[in-house]
Amino acid sequence: MQLTTRDLNRTLLARQHLVARTTSPTHDMVEHLVGLQAQENLPPFLSLAARLEDFDPYAVTRGLEDKSLARLVTLRGTIHLLTADDALTLRQWTQPCQERERKASQTVRPAMHIEGEEFTQALDKALADGPLPMKQLGEVLAASFPDAPPNALAHLARVTQPLAQLPPRGAWKQSGGVVLQRVDRWLERPLLSPDPAAIVRRYLRAFGPASTADIGAWSGLTGMASVVASMPDLVQHTGPDGKALYDVADGVITAGETPAPVRLLGTYDNVWLSHAARDRVTDPVKRKSWMGTNGGMANTVFLDGMLEGLWRVEDGRPVVVELFRTLSVTEQRELDDELARVADLLFR
Repeated sequence: MQLTTRDLNRTLLARQHLVARTTSPTHDMVEHLVGLQAQENLPPFLSLAARLEDFDPYAVTRGLEDKSLARLVTLRGTIHLLTADDALTLRQWTQPCQERERKASQTVRPAMHIEGEEFTQALDKALADGPLPMKQLGEVLAASFPDAPPNALAHLARVTQPLAQLPPRGAWKQSGGVVLQRVDRWLERPLLSPDPAAIVRRYLRAFGPASTADIGAWSGLTGMASVVASMPDLVQHTGPDGKALYDVADGVITAGETPAPVRLLGTYDNVWLSHAARDRVTDPVKRKSWMGTNGGMANTVFLDGMLEGLWRVEDGRPVVVELFRTLSVTEQRELDDELARVADLLFR
């Protein structure tokens, strides 16, 4: 099919459940989205509330505590909230992202000389008796590597090994420092071998149609063209720029004229972090307004499927701080409803 920009916008929103909310369980939505970026505590909860009817934020807490969910560095080298299966799988697939960080990070640089196998053995020994806070982990590792600063050793562990951040970190309305344990040891299950083609199919079901560059931007990995080339079951569409876009054979294309309701999202959300160009849902000029707010610290207002405003929490309530265009009467009513809905979430 020849797809327009609005076709791609509405198809993305529909596959993200941002056109119509669903009654799926929280765990199933986290699985469908292939995780949620979660280096800040609130955005994953806002992302789930925007997609799920009757979302219970304590379902995330329960998932972290019963180990059906986990938090660790994976896609794009960032912390994600993931299902247990994805936590045991995606880190091996995305390890090249962490390897790039290892080579580039000024924090890790003082420990760069340490050999991998020697470090892995020391880390396993350090965590053998249980999880450790990140600072303490660095101090324990320093006993084996006294020529490297503890902070560098702790960060080397984070980028070279699959370490989960344990609750209460990431739980609803709880605070806690970064406490780490090997994800397989924490989940009491072995690491799983990733199937790149299967992961790409899941990406397309939630974010497609997409180019190989889009898949690379979402994952943080190179070489996606060869993965797609090995998948003859995919169908090929043409984007508005004439470039090839790939999709699963049963992927539904949502027409560009489909209405898109107002949604309030967090500082970061899958919907605009998962393509090489963010223009499916953000105008470049307006996106700069978001980026200009303390380096992208504002929450976002989406109108007619596009980033059109910023909001923040004041005294525990959501408050719109800037809109990039005038709202219609219907949009204002929907925005008021969404503000009330998020206020209810924040007071739970």
